[in-house]
Amino acid sequence: MRTTWLFDLDDTLHDASHAALGQTSAAMTAYMVDHLAMTDQQATQLRQHYWNRYGATLLGLIKHHGVKASHFLEETHRLPGLESRVRMHPADRAALARLPGRKFILTNAPRAYALRVLGALRLTGLFDGILSIEDMTMFGHHRPKPDARMFRAMAARLKTRPSRCVLVEDTLAHQRSARKVGMRTAWMQRYLRAAIHAPGGCVKVSVHPCPKPAYVCARIKQIQALRSIWCIRDDNSH
Repeated sequence: MRTTWLFDLDDTLHDASHAALGQTSAAMTAYMVDHLAMTDQQATQLRQHYWNRYGATLLGLIKHHGVKASHFLEETHRLPGLESRVRMHPADRAALARLPGRKFILTNAPRAYALRVLGALRLTGLFDGILSIEDMTMFGHHRPKPDARMFRAMAARLKTRPSRCVLVEDTLAHQRSARKVGMRTAWMQRYLRAAIHAPGGCVKVSVHPCPKPAYVCARIKQIQALRSIWCIRDDNSH
């Protein structure tokens, strides 16, 4: 069986901190102010609380405020001028083209946003599909990363075993869940800052007490490293 690569999008394949995260964060705050009758401060604090508790602001808004997911995602991801700000390292594009196996985007962002980013980066034809937050539902409920049940379901959907999947991701909480179900994990650190504002109003920190937590199989700063780490292992396993 071929390796199935599951690539996160933001701050994994492109510099989302530069292109989108600040604008998305402001749009989410504005949405809560407009639709939930909150002040900016109340909205910011509640977004961070929902991010910490549920892993995604959207889940808290659905659960506690009856927000419709499609409306929230459309309103908060319009991001005018996004395409002009999107950037990635050219070597990563070439490495993706050479990477053997099936390649999918696995992102908590909406599909329309993912398509815009991939189009601007000229990556669309390099992937076998996009698994966005709209696809992460089970029994009528949204289950985005880091939900371990979703990782199992995605492997089944792609007709493979979790052990044949590699999650390439900048967020450690997502890698921890993926590793629990048997996936291999690569911690992408090319675009990590010491501290940046992530969707949900919290701060995403690149520092960890352990340089490589036990659930991280490899630390990488470029896509090319994936080929040397896992393709050799897979070849030797036959």
